[in-house]
Amino acid sequence: MKTKKKLYILLAFMAMFTMVLTACGKKDSDQSVKKIQDKKTLVVGTSADYAPFEFPIVQNGKKKIVGYDMLLAQKIADKLDVKLKIVNTEFPSLISELKNNKVDLVMAGMVSTNQRKKAVNFSNSYFTVKNQVLVKKGDAAKFKDAATDFKGKSVGAQQTTTQEKIAKSQLKGANVVSESAVTSLTTELKKGKLDAVVVENTVANSYVQNHPNDYEIAPAKLKTSKEQSYINVALRKGDKKLAAKVNQVIAQQKKNGGLDKMLKKAQSMQPKD
Repeated sequence: MKTKKKLYILLAFMAMFTMVLTACGKKDSDQSVKKIQDKKTLVVGTSADYAPFEFPIVQNGKKKIVGYDMLLAQKIADKLDVKLKIVNTEFPSLISELKNNKVDLVMAGMVSTNQRKKAVNFSNSYFTVKNQVLVKKGDAAKFKDAATDFKGKSVGAQQTTTQEKIAKSQLKGANVVSESAVTSLTTELKKGKLDAVVVENTVANSYVQNHPNDYEIAPAKLKTSKEQSYINVALRKGDKKLAAKVNQVIAQQKKNGGLDKMLKKAQSMQPKD
């Protein structure tokens, strides 16, 4: 009996030891922060056609990507004590770039929809949006009702975005034109090739403020569901340590008013007419 008892104790000890080793292995398997710190660079993917979140400017004779998301990205890089590298690509390709390890994070005014959550994880939200219809200067009065005033009209929306879904579902009878860059859509709107473009309210307001002779916001009301309202940082599934660092930065910037300051700074950097 004593031998059996010792055997049971030994087996129990070995089982506990195995559990500890397994737990340690799982804990150590997340190298998301270490890999960034080892290469001394945080690589952030974005689509620089979405002022004030991300947009290009020329500074000291060189093209540079700036904006609200990029200012927050710099804070995250500072938290990790590494340099920031921004990779600009088309919005529809960003999640693939993240999953294929081409970038460490995606920061592109990206909303954490249920569909995207199947592919990647998201940080806590750092911005809440609604959506509006941007039209050519002088055309706002033509578009008062989303259910009746867009029949037969050409309406632009960025490809694979919540705005594309909203345009297709809420602007009854509209011909929705999807393109990869918002700047292409707004240029076509200005030239009269499109009748309207659906964008987030902050983006719409920026166009009106910085290009008052070209654009205005139509009174037509769009519904923005809870799922379509929150902008977040996209991360690979499993990068929990990196997500924790990102969430720490977001929480700190919310608490000290940094997010509001960064938005104002980004808006002040936008080119004006």
